[in-house]
Amino acid sequence: MAQRSVSESKANIRVSCAVFSISETCYRYQAKLSTENAETADWLLRLSATYKRWGFGLCYLYLRNIKGYGWNHKRVYRIYRELELNLRIKPKRSIKRDKPDALSVPEVINQVWSMDFYE
Repeated sequence: MAQRSVSESKANIRVSCAVFSISETCYRYQAKLSTENAETADWLLRLSATYKRWGFGLCYLYLRNIKGYGWNHKRVYRIYRELELNLRIKPKRSIKRDKPDALSVPEVINQVWSMDFYE
């Protein structure tokens, strides 16, 4: 509405924004191109296919530090979640240990000696 009043009635931007109760930054805002989102999604898909064990953090750091893209981490994470690339957090596996061997029973006297140490 503010854009229409500025273009049709040649009103001042500040006045038309005040009339419609919006800020001038909202009036002047231009959305980012969706081509950047498509490029981000393409990179994330390629990275997740190449490096299956990489999560969001490693993918983001690779794009930011190695490839030099200046994308915000919140934006990259939003696209990462939309693509449903988030890794399932696996529970820690318990270590299966072998049961210890049964203690040997001596068959004759003096076959096994033991010693106690006291202080």
